[in-house]
Amino acid sequence: MPSSPQHPAPAPRNVSSADAEDLARYREKFRRRLPESLDELHGPANGVVELPLHMAWSGMTSYDLDKPRQRMGLYRTVLHEGLHDDLPRYLNRDLLLDLWPLLRTLVGRTVRTVWEDAFPQIASRARAAA
Repeated sequence: MPSSPQHPAPAPRNVSSADAEDLARYREKFRRRLPESLDELHGPANGVVELPLHMAWSGMTSYDLDKPRQRMGLYRTVLHEGLHDDLPRYLNRDLLLDLWPLLRTLVGRTVRTVWEDAFPQIASRARAAA
């Protein structure tokens, strides 16, 4: 059964209860940011995008979506650092689905799990590409 707010993913074995609680809070941080539907993601599919400092705080703030490495970098940054209102503004549904098989290998396990549990169409893209 996929995890959800009602059925969180179990903690890994040999993890203390305090660590398990921290992991659950960390997962919830990303789960709260998710859109209700991928159809809400209307961000740009091409051109140059400037990210605000609350997301791009450690380096590059300008991304050219027509360049594959920069496009992947923007999506990785937004998935990790973006807030709930940022996701529809900077992510594009079709582009996310196209990028996901590779993008899922570049994001952290928690981000990957939260997105794949919430959106079966993303998880199916990953399985189809495997």
